[in-house]
Amino acid sequence: EVPQVQQCYYVTGEADFILVVTVATMADYETLTRRLFFANNNVKRFRTFVAMDRVKVGLEVPVGGPA
Repeated sequence: EVPQVQQCYYVTGEADFILVVTVATMADYETLTRRLFFANNNVKRFRTFVAMDRVKVGLEVPVGGPA
C-alpha cells in the first residue's frame, strides 16, 4: 500500500523484517517513519541504514550452473 516501500523481506535473526524504501528527502523519511513505525503499536523498535552508494544491483537468480 505504501509506494515508498520498494521491497520488504521477512527475515530471521535480530530483525523480523527488512524494508527497502525510497524517499526524496530525510524530511520525507521522517514523515514515513512516523506514519509506519511510531504510529504502530506492533512496532517496538526499528533501525535505519542509509545507503551511501550502490556497489552492485541485481535481482537475477542464476539457474543451471556457471555459464
